Amino acid sequence: MARNGPDDATRRDTSEVAAVEGLLAYAHTRWRGSRARVRGVGEAVERSRALAGRDPLTHTPLLVRSLRAMARVLLGRGRADEALPYALEAVALARPLGGPALVMCLATLTETYEELHRYSEAAAAAREAGAAADPPP
Repeated sequence: MARNGPDDATRRDTSEVAAVEGLLAYAHTRWRGSRARVRGVGEAVERSRALAGRDPLTHTPLLVRSLRAMARVLLGRGRADEALPYALEAVALARPLGGPALVMCLATLTETYEELHRYSEAAAAAREAGAAADPPP
């Protein structure tokens, strides 16, 4: 499907997962400080939250990506205080998943804590990310 605008993701024939993916992709083509970017990722969070509510096993990774994207977008706008709850929720949901998703969420959480001048918490998140990236053999 060719992406022509944000309304493409809301067509009736588009699956909910594809809609969330489309919203995330389209939002990242917008200017970094754009309100449309925040709105698009916000809608992706809402939709992926609904999907994960119906089928957590299948859709939690999508929710994690959406939450992390929202934290990144808010950080890009200089709104670390608003990004923190999204980053924390993304990490909490990614912990059972492990792997790269957890490492990326912890990196976002580290950056959020640094922006808020909460350096000891940032260091703890960075250590956890390092441990998650290099699991014991």
